[in-house]
Amino acid sequence: MSRLRRAFRAATLAAVALGATISPAPAWTRDAPRAAAPAAPAQRAHPRNIIFVLVDDLRYDGMGFVQQGIRTPNIDRMAREGSYFPNAVVTSSLCSPSRATILTGMTARNHGVVDNNHSSEEGLTYFPRYLQQAGYQTAFFGKWHMGSDSDMPRPGFNKWVSFKGQGSYWPTTGVPDAAKAAGTVNQLNVDGKEVGQTGYITDELTDYAMSWLEKERNPSKPFFLYLSHKAVHSDPLPPPRYAHQYDDAKFVLPASAANTPENYAGKPMWVYNQRNSWHGINFFYHADVKMTDYLKYYYGTLSAVDDSLGRIMAYLRKHGLEKDTLVVFTSDNGFQIGEHGLIDKRNAYQASVRVPLVMWEPGTVPAGAVNKGRVRNLDFAPTFLDMAGVQKPAQFEGQSAWSLINGALPAQEWKPQDFIYEYYWEYNFPMTPGTFAIQQGDLKYIQYYGVYDLDELYDLAKDPDEMRNLVNDPAYVDRKIAMRDALYAQLADRNGRHVIPYGERQSIGAVRRLRGGPGAAQFPDEWLIAPNPTDRFDDIMPDSPAKAKAHAAGQPLVPTKPLGEELKRQVNGQ
Repeated sequence: MSRLRRAFRAATLAAVALGATISPAPAWTRDAPRAAAPAAPAQRAHPRNIIFVLVDDLRYDGMGFVQQGIRTPNIDRMAREGSYFPNAVVTSSLCSPSRATILTGMTARNHGVVDNNHSSEEGLTYFPRYLQQAGYQTAFFGKWHMGSDSDMPRPGFNKWVSFKGQGSYWPTTGVPDAAKAAGTVNQLNVDGKEVGQTGYITDELTDYAMSWLEKERNPSKPFFLYLSHKAVHSDPLPPPRYAHQYDDAKFVLPASAANTPENYAGKPMWVYNQRNSWHGINFFYHADVKMTDYLKYYYGTLSAVDDSLGRIMAYLRKHGLEKDTLVVFTSDNGFQIGEHGLIDKRNAYQASVRVPLVMWEPGTVPAGAVNKGRVRNLDFAPTFLDMAGVQKPAQFEGQSAWSLINGALPAQEWKPQDFIYEYYWEYNFPMTPGTFAIQQGDLKYIQYYGVYDLDELYDLAKDPDEMRNLVNDPAYVDRKIAMRDALYAQLADRNGRHVIPYGERQSIGAVRRLRGGPGAAQFPDEWLIAPNPTDRFDDIMPDSPAKAKAHAAGQPLVPTKPLGEELKRQVNGQ
């Protein structure tokens, strides 16, 4: 057993949905032994450096110290020498909206980048610009994936290396054969100039980042480095050195991936209907690859990211910068591998909204800590400005988590804002409905926009896998109503409006299904009734304790007579 696992063995662990080789390693649910919180920081001789490493589509448990069989020695070392945040979440689980939230400190309803389809960046200010004004040097390397599919430098960065859209793992990935034969390669934008990609994208981006650290920046100034990897986004391609790393791994899918009545009890119809679709476990990405095989490529691709982190941390140690530099490792969204029959992200279920989050700065960030304080992607911008001594701009909606991160405020005393989730329906991936959710404490309420379907309510402390929908449980009616009200109030934009944005339809979208695969969901049994119910209007009356009490007693809230009798009575003036 590794030193890391020995160190954390005392922690109480909850089962994770995915395992490799022998059995799944559990995820942490309470604080592991942690270093003492540091005293109030003394006046620093110079501002703190920040390195923010973002990966794409990495599961919350996709790290070796959380899941047995996954090999991430450098991420594991970060956790051993720093803090792990198991309750990190994103306010929109989709690439472009999440990245815009990180950079602007605003929610999707306010920054306006609501999907991956060329949302405008007009009028947005990215937080590195405030760091520049405070004397920081700033650099961006990697996937931007916002705006009009442009790779041109954005305001707020002194150094810029990016590419259009999703980018490519290799110089000729996706290049037509004829163009490839003519010497065409994929392009990077380096400080406004097109430069041919020369190698594996994770390694090449790291090379650029290391060159900037070692040779190009001014060592007398503090720096902010944003390394935004393409990995591990589909279709994941490991470098040759890791191509066969997981050949013998035996991955296990979550129990809720099985197509059983028990797994779909209490679930909305859209969940079952998506099972046989682009984002469903039976026909994901319209391919015949098994998820247990796909994960071998997925985690092999992650290993190159782990190498990248190792290079960065080695540089910091060599140059004595480790105690002056906060390193943050996280993902833009989660990734499902069969939970509830779903894959990918977008929805409000735990495997979609939860992300990995590890922070490292020896001497400042407590070592070996499992910090249960909830941190959202919305909180990164105000946290980084707080660390730099920069006043929080008025448009920022999140809260600084720096006192939580550095241990000055214990996790049990941390008072996070409500976790509000928003996802706006997309024409090109129409299987997931518009989704809004709120989490207060351990209770999470989910509702959908534009589909007649079940709302959902889960007690995550008792039901972390979201298998028992409590939305119609009379014991929760008061909390459900209060959370609905809070969700609606907080979904108002900065002008107080409740507006659903939508993009331009350009195609039918990914609507095809596997012939012979699972069909459409049946209507819930409780929806099926005989004609002329005596509570005909009850379903459209607002939920209330009185309504719940009447229904529990088998009585209607608003008694009604059969429509035919009512019409005759009205016509006859009775």
